[in-house]
Amino acid sequence: MRILFIFLVFIGFYSCKEGYVRPINVSEVFIEPIAEDSLLSVRALDFNEEYVFYGSADHFGKRALNKELKINIIDLNVSNGKNHFKYIHKGDSLPLHFRAIAEVNGNFFALSISNPARLYKLSRKGKGANLVYEERHEKVFYDALDFWNDQEGIAIGDPTDNCISIIITRDGGNSWTKLSCNNLPTAEEGEAAFSASDTNIAIVGEHTWVATGGKASRVFYSPDKGQTWEVYNTPIIQGKETTGMYSIDFYDQNNGFAIGGDYTKPNEILANKIRTKDGGKTWQIVADVSGLGYRSCVQYIPNRNGKELVVVGFNGIDYSNDAGETWKHLSDEGFYTLRFLNDSVAYAGGRGRISKLTFR
Repeated sequence: MRILFIFLVFIGFYSCKEGYVRPINVSEVFIEPIAEDSLLSVRALDFNEEYVFYGSADHFGKRALNKELKINIIDLNVSNGKNHFKYIHKGDSLPLHFRAIAEVNGNFFALSISNPARLYKLSRKGKGANLVYEERHEKVFYDALDFWNDQEGIAIGDPTDNCISIIITRDGGNSWTKLSCNNLPTAEEGEAAFSASDTNIAIVGEHTWVATGGKASRVFYSPDKGQTWEVYNTPIIQGKETTGMYSIDFYDQNNGFAIGGDYTKPNEILANKIRTKDGGKTWQIVADVSGLGYRSCVQYIPNRNGKELVVVGFNGIDYSNDAGETWKHLSDEGFYTLRFLNDSVAYAGGRGRISKLTFR
């Protein structure tokens, strides 16, 4: 018993020691359907303790995570159902397409991609969605949405003038203002962004990174929640409209990872994975011989010291435990995007479904 006591004290000491991380090596992923519908095409999702929120081809919606027990007294039937709400909004008579969403303190935001681009806010207690921003332009196309806190948020999109489009809110999403090109770096010819997974924006505290793609693929950086901006070059594959970064994530202020490639050539593995250790100022190509081709989303696993990542795409799910140097293929199941709940559970969206992913 004394030996056991000493062992437990030893383990407890190192578990509480600053910087200690429980060893883990993911070997498989268990996929559990949350919602299935042939009309779903989910490239953006978020969640809270009650719902998983998503943006899809012709609507945005939310699906209750907790099962409700329903009893029909007349027919004596008992069923476990999950509430599912769809919100269809039209622009110029056609359904709007939503690929950028965010849940903030119970409020749900959904941004449509193209002309007219419309941003809706659905309050926790509200029955309908309020239009909080609209932009009409033949070149308008929004790609991603995120928030620094419950009052300040950002959305980014393709250039309509000579800079990328950035809109910002400072009042909880009730109003949004588009930044002037006078306050942003000039976009290069053919530089835009991809609306593949709603992960073109990475935020750590007040620091913000935005990934562009296309004929030029660079990282825009703001240290002060969008007040000022600078831009950094990257070595990722670029030069065509379909090449570049499709997704970016940062573990902390220094360590970040971006992935992409060319979705028209999904098996090409060269120069489609890059990593930074200095806050995005410089980037290095990694894992050129890993066999990991085009992927649309990358996310760091929480609380893993920036060493463990998961990527998804229509070619499957992959995992790295060495900051992206090598990769393990976990599944051929295709998804467009995912978000982690904790260090073992994530939610993912793709064609026809939303799923819960458990890594172990």
